[in-house]
Amino acid sequence: MTIEVLNESGVPVDEKALAGLSRHVLDGMRVHPLAELSVLLVDEAAMTELHEKWMDEPGPTDVLSFPMDELRPGHMSGGADEEGETDPALLGDVVLCPAVAERQAREAGHGTEAELELLCAHGILHLLGYDHAEPEEHREMFGLQAELLTSWREKRGG
Repeated sequence: MTIEVLNESGVPVDEKALAGLSRHVLDGMRVHPLAELSVLLVDEAAMTELHEKWMDEPGPTDVLSFPMDELRPGHMSGGADEEGETDPALLGDVVLCPAVAERQAREAGHGTEAELELLCAHGILHLLGYDHAEPEEHREMFGLQAELLTSWREKRGG
């Protein structure tokens, strides 16, 4: 699995931990082991620009997901060749804003790292086709998110 974490936010972030969490989420969702994911951390100005351009909403947000290939949990790839061999897929990009995450973490009463982990898992689930517009979708997505974060924290010993 190729996971690229690029920090352009100007805020120190544990990129290695975010890459590990991303791998944990993708493994937990049975995504093809050769899939590619990009996690980009940006400042508020860049996030505001993306939020306004793609969501037509003002100001910065905490996380945006930009899916590339149609890929669903348990689906091994974007397709198979004549021999039935699956090919890895480019999942897409998850964009995080540490400055927004820091504010939300304070309001939620936990650390910025925990908030960034939550947002990263949330963004990956969006890439995999999950949404939370309807109550049933919300329960499913947030339930999965909680399970994945709990197992990640247990794996890390805390």
